[in-house]
Formats: sequence, C-alpha cells, structure tokens
Amino acid sequence: MLAAVTSLGISFSTTSAVAAPGDEVVTARSDRDAAAAEVRRLEQLVTQAEDELSRFTVEAEAAADTSRRAQEELAAAQGQALAAEADLRTATAAVDQARAGIARLGRESYMGSDAFDTAAALLDSDGPGEFLQRASTLELLAVERVDELTEFRALEQEKAQAERAAQAAVSERDRAAGSAAELEAAAQARLVEAKESYDDVTSERAALQGQLQQAEILLLELEGAADGRAAWAEAVNAENAERDALAAANATEAASGRAVPPTTGRVTSCYGSRWGTMHYGVDIAAPIGTPIYAPEAGRVLQAGPASGFGLAVYVQHPDGSITVYGHINDYFVQAGQQLTVGQQIAEVGNTGQSTGPHLHFEVRTGGLNANRSNPMPWLVTRGVSLGGGC
Repeated sequence: MLAAVTSLGISFSTTSAVAAPGDEVVTARSDRDAAAAEVRRLEQLVTQAEDELSRFTVEAEAAADTSRRAQEELAAAQGQALAAEADLRTATAAVDQARAGIARLGRESYMGSDAFDTAAALLDSDGPGEFLQRASTLELLAVERVDELTEFRALEQEKAQAERAAQAAVSERDRAAGSAAELEAAAQARLVEAKESYDDVTSERAALQGQLQQAEILLLELEGAADGRAAWAEAVNAENAERDALAAANATEAASGRAVPPTTGRVTSCYGSRWGTMHYGVDIAAPIGTPIYAPEAGRVLQAGPASGFGLAVYVQHPDGSITVYGHINDYFVQAGQQLTVGQQIAEVGNTGQSTGPHLHFEVRTGGLNANRSNPMPWLVTRGVSLGGGC
C-alpha cells in the first residue's frame, strides 16, 4: 500500500516504534487528507478529459451537420436543374409547334389569301347575307393570324427565360456539388483529427481512472475499511444497482403508459452553442449496447444509415414532433412501424461522426429536417428527466 501511495505522490509520515497513540491518529488523518486531496485532483483531471471528449464529439457533429446541409442543398439544386430542363423542353416544343403554325399561315397567305383573292371572294357572293358571312370569316382569319403571331412571340420569350433558368440551375447545382464535396472533405478531416485527439485523451483518462481507483481504495482504508478494494467494489456495485433500478423504474413507467428517458447514461453535452459551434441535440454517454427506448408512442419514419450519424432512427409522435437517435450501434425497427412507449428501438453506439459511445438525441418540430429545438422542454413536458446537467 505504501508503494501505491508513493506512486500517487502521497507519502506516509514515518513514526518511531514508541510513537504516542495521539501521534498515530494525527498521522493517519494527515495521510487520509492527502489521499482525499489526490482523489479530488484526479477527479478534476478525469472531468477535464471527459470535457475534451465531449468537445471533440460536438465539433465532429457540427462538421457532419454542415456536410448534411450541403448535401440537402445539392439535392435541391439538382431538383431545380431537372425541373428547369423539363420547362425548357416544354417551351421548346411549344415554340416549334407555334413556328409550324406560323409557317402554315404564311403558306396559306402566299397561296391565295392576298387582297385580290379576298376582294374576289366577297364580290362573288350570291347576296348580302353571304357577303357579310364571308367578310366575317375573313376577318376572323386575320384575327387568328395576329393571335398566333403574338402567342409565338410570347412562347419565344418563355423559351429564352427557360434557357436562362436552366443555365442558372446548372451553375447552382455545380456550385452546390463543389461546396458539398469541400465540406464533406473538411468534416472527414476534422473527424480524423478529433479521433486522434480522442485516442490520446481516452488513454490519459484510462490511466487517470486507474490512479483514481487506487487513491479511492487507499482513502477507504485510511477511513477504517478492513479491505479497501472490497469496499470500493461494493460502492461500484451499488452504483450499478442504482442504474439497474432506474432502468427497471423506466420499464414500470412505460408499462403504465408514461413517457420514459430515451436511454440511461450521463449527459455530456446540452443543446445550444458549445465551443464556438451550435449543438442541436443532447448527448448521453453510455456503454455501447445500452438500450435506447421510444420516450412515447410514435411511428418510425426512417431507420438505417444517416449522413454524419452513421446509423440513426427517426420517430414521429402524435403531436407531429420528430425525435432523432444518432450514432447508434444497431436498430431494431423499420420505417412505417408503430411504436409503443418504452419500446426498445436501438442501442447506443459510436458510429458516424462520433468520438465516443453516446446517444445524440434531437427533437424536430418543423418536419424531418427543420426546426431542431431544445429536447429538454420536450422531455420535461412529458415528465421525463435526464438527471440534470442541461
């Protein structure tokens, strides 16, 4: 034990064999206080390491979100380009048809609809009634020619506008494609960088947690525990039992029809501006494989691969709101499936733009890809708590 304490920077005060009982108590208290201080120091270092992990995850998610928006913009630009091309084809066909009509009228005019033939047709009438009827017919024919010529000019203008729109749409599509590719490359580069930093911090955190465990065991023995390691293991088991009890309570809530938390774990990042970027959800850290539940009844909109999220599930609830579950390890539902409250839909993972196992939970109230609001009020109104922190 002395070696373990020394490795932590804590040293016992040496006392002679004839040290007074009071001196031994003072020494024990001093050693206990030193161990407690070391525990607090290590806890702070572990917390800092976890904060770094959270920052990497939020930054990676932000890069992925930017890339997703660029892909959506590209899809919209591609749709506009296709629509513009269709409009151009329609306008071109209309102009071609009108041009054929104008050519027909020209041929008719050239073949005998000149002024002489018109006068002859009128004079050849059998009577006043037929004269008026022929005059009326010839006048309507003239009006028809004027209308067709006017329509032809209008169609030519529409075609010119359609050509300009098609060119602009193609340019926008190409710009969006370039932007999407650039942002995707930036997101991937940031993810690589973040994961490298994540690996470093993870190693550091593991070492710190080992030191923290030793310091806590020492402190328990200094405080009177006969077997510090056994006492530490008992405390860990108590924490696990508390988590299991919480999961059981959630199952009971679900059985009664009341809303439940999406998963059990520790909130590491809240909704809002974090580290200079916008975080559109709540991150809940938990081991890979931790169950993810539907907080309330709903219908699965999508389940499977999702840009940035790796794998994700989207669920729409009776009020129209949509909940999103990102970075999952696996999912157990499919699009169109009806869900009951508390039904397991997935399990926590580390897929996509993620630097550690966690659930990214979002709420959207303006459609599948719009108006991503703070998930906490949505949960609170349903009586669900994530244990504070946001």
